[in-house]
Amino acid sequence: MPPRGLEYPSSEAEHKLRAIMREVSRGLWDNPPMTTPTPPPQQRLETDVKAAMKAGDKERLSTLRMLLSAVKNERIARGSEVDEAGFAALTRKAIKQREEAAEQYRKGGRPELAEKEEREGKLLAAYLPAQVDEAQLRTAIQALVAERGVAGNAGNAAMGPIMKEMMARFGATADGATISRLAREILAGK
Repeated sequence: MPPRGLEYPSSEAEHKLRAIMREVSRGLWDNPPMTTPTPPPQQRLETDVKAAMKAGDKERLSTLRMLLSAVKNERIARGSEVDEAGFAALTRKAIKQREEAAEQYRKGGRPELAEKEEREGKLLAAYLPAQVDEAQLRTAIQALVAERGVAGNAGNAAMGPIMKEMMARFGATADGATISRLAREILAGK
């Protein structure tokens, strides 16, 4: 007779039931979601870093490693995973750094380095969500300004609330600098 707990199943049905129960206890029978969830930003970056390594694309690899490092540093600072909005903010910051560096290289007479920085910026822009075009932003800002009834000099005081509302509405799909520029134009009556 086998030791207690290791009894042999008496029937095929009981054997199948025990196998199913073992799988359930290991979590193999959890209902998978119907759609494949998008991987977190860090996981996407790690996958792309591996692909760049395999392809031998040194410029892409270097750029993605810098962004991955920024994501990991942010995760440590927050104490939790970086969400999509945080990832978009980090990516925008990295793109802005590349744009500023390219401008400085051009002023310094180094067009080859400026072109490299611009290529890196374009590479990083692929990680941003699809951006809302300026016409949609302009329409939304005009509607908000009309709703609030502000314009001219009084409109400058309304700049903060307008920016806050537009950033909340559009989030990572619109650049804050673009929203600010359009809001100033609309408030000035241009």
